[in-house]
Amino acid sequence: LLSLLQKWALLALSACSSLGCLCCLLGLLVAIGLTLGNQGRVLLAPCSIANIALAPVSRECPFDPTRVYVSPPWVGD
Repeated sequence: LLSLLQKWALLALSACSSLGCLCCLLGLLVAIGLTLGNQGRVLLAPCSIANIALAPVSRECPFDPTRVYVSPPWVGD
């Protein structure tokens, strides 16, 4: 009886996991489609302020598209 219960529980958990994975995959595909559809203009829209020198420190800009991110040399040691 316990073995049968374990099999049904495993089936239910794997079905829920598959459904969650499918939802994440669909969301990712929609996000990629929207980004490619508007050619990424929406990502950079908050960064278009009058003084471009203030864009990296502005709270409105989610990231600095001109910055080169480099790991410190001691990280790889």
